[in-house]
Amino acid sequence: MSDLLFYKNYNGTVEYSKEDDCLFGKVVGIKSLLSYEGDSVRELEQDFKNVIDDYLEDCKERNLEPEQPYKGTFNVRISPELHRNIAIYAIEHGKSLNAVVEEAIGNICRQ
Repeated sequence: MSDLLFYKNYNGTVEYSKEDDCLFGKVVGIKSLLSYEGDSVRELEQDFKNVIDDYLEDCKERNLEPEQPYKGTFNVRISPELHRNIAIYAIEHGKSLNAVVEEAIGNICRQ
């Protein structure tokens, strides 16, 4: 599992470049490409926060709504057999398909 940075509801990756001998990362969960770097963890974290602050300020100045990561909806492609099985399970348990999927994901995330 990789480490993530968190700031103002945004997440960012932490990676290491051996060639450049530096830490770097990018904000995940949005379409805009926001990247940052640093020679130490402290510098990386600060640049990450600066990138988020700059992005939010730029959106404000341009009167644009900033992208929000993880809106709560996403598409999942599964086999027709698995789709049928989970739909039957949902019906048998008096739940919606979304409720069953949310419950399953919640169980995985609590492990």
